[in-house]
Amino acid sequence: MRYPKTKDLQEIWDRAEAHLKKGLPFVLYRKPDEKEIFGVFQSNSALHHSKDFTEKGFIFAPFDSENNVILIQPDEVWEGTVRAENLQATPAISLDESGKEAHIDLVRSGIKEIEKGRLQKVVLSRKIEVPISKSPIKIFKTLLNTYPTAFGYLFHHPKVGTWCGATPETLMKVKDKKLLTMSLAATLPYVANEKPNWGSKEIEEQQMVSEYIGDKLAHTMERLEIDDAESVKAGNLWHLRSEVRGNMLPNLKVSEVIRALHPTPAVCGIPTDEAARFIQANENYQRTFYTGFLGELNLKGQGELSLFVNLRCMQLDNDKAFVFVGGGITEASDPESEWVETQNKSKTMLGIL
Repeated sequence: MRYPKTKDLQEIWDRAEAHLKKGLPFVLYRKPDEKEIFGVFQSNSALHHSKDFTEKGFIFAPFDSENNVILIQPDEVWEGTVRAENLQATPAISLDESGKEAHIDLVRSGIKEIEKGRLQKVVLSRKIEVPISKSPIKIFKTLLNTYPTAFGYLFHHPKVGTWCGATPETLMKVKDKKLLTMSLAATLPYVANEKPNWGSKEIEEQQMVSEYIGDKLAHTMERLEIDDAESVKAGNLWHLRSEVRGNMLPNLKVSEVIRALHPTPAVCGIPTDEAARFIQANENYQRTFYTGFLGELNLKGQGELSLFVNLRCMQLDNDKAFVFVGGGITEASDPESEWVETQNKSKTMLGIL
């Protein structure tokens, strides 16, 4: 195994800056609630893919294709410690109402499809374009400071693009054949000193996700435990989350577990195939890596993975950023409220910019 080299934080920023200038692939990331930042640097601009999740490196996978999982080769792995910096207060964000009618129409179509009995839930999203003047490294530093409990990352590949995010959702962690994942659904805005007041729509939505994950994993595990739902804060939002733990069957391949879990009902819907078809036909843009997954692949040892769902993320393109937001639609959804939910979610990334 190639142990990470310990580096001063400034050296890590400088190396990432140099890779950006030279057009070389790299990723910087920090795991939830941790102080360590890791840099995985590839020494040439070749585009590598993971075929079966047995390779070593950092993977970046799109929403809808298992054959197109990008792999950054770990030619060098660096590690440093992030120091929390004092943040200036985030200025009030003025939200743009353009796109409202289109999104409400999309949600209405989703509800109609659910009423026909083809779907129980579908996750519908939109893309927001905003001008930027900050560099990717600066955006990433702000993001790390603002969301210490999320998986924060900055990914760059000259043939793929530059992405940055702070996701609250684990896809899966595996070590010694022990699996840890989560069922995450439902959203309410965070209000200081107030506990979230969940309605039946949110509770049912989260329960639906837990049951679906249980069904999907049942045949792959020797033992499976799903905890009760609890409220968790992610940035300026509340979610409902249940921890899921299991022991993988001895001959099970990691790729089979990934296939069972991705895309999760939290980013696609139930049943997954039907929901994915509806999304492709109706969303009017390509998600590419939004709602895909990313993370460490066998870097610390064969069969050890730490993968996260690519939520609360943006694509950076010179002087523009594309921010992605969505929400879970069920029969009980109200189109106007769903628009407000995406507006609330957009503040997570817009506040960073």
